[in-house]
Amino acid sequence: MELTSVADGSRNTPGKILQVNHAGEFGAINIYRAQIAVARLTGAKHLGLLEEFLVHEKEHHRIFGAELKRRGIRRCPSLWLCGVGGFVLGLISGLLGKNSVLACTAAVETVVLKHLREQLQALEKLGDQAAYDAVAKIVKDEEEHQQAGMEARQECIFYRPYYNMISQCTEAVIWMGMRL
Repeated sequence: MELTSVADGSRNTPGKILQVNHAGEFGAINIYRAQIAVARLTGAKHLGLLEEFLVHEKEHHRIFGAELKRRGIRRCPSLWLCGVGGFVLGLISGLLGKNSVLACTAAVETVVLKHLREQLQALEKLGDQAAYDAVAKIVKDEEEHQQAGMEARQECIFYRPYYNMISQCTEAVIWMGMRL
């Protein structure tokens, strides 16, 4: 996200971070919704894990949405892009099977965690405790998701290129969201 170029100390930076995180959680919700739909059709054994992660992502979305509402900030212009893109990514990864789902989760969450940690540093410097707390509340869940996704590293033949592609797409969506 290159917070140094965006987090210049302006009062808008925490709001932008919250907007992009809110949109990203909407994307994550849609990734899991699509993966769950496919898992139900195929009788996949990892359905419970996906449903648990969906509950987490809905709570994260609620946390950021509440903070946006409290501040009187509208949602991010990239919200629907994140939602549609997330659903397509979830559908494709779901159709490719459990290892693909886990690789997708690992890639997305690795990028997200990197940005969350950068955001926490920037928000601490800016002194915005409410935004800091909102971001800090979700880190543990995202670490859990990342760890579960990493299990596919040894079992997924195309793990590295697939992981890299998803990571780059996630970075691009975050970059674009911070600039819209």
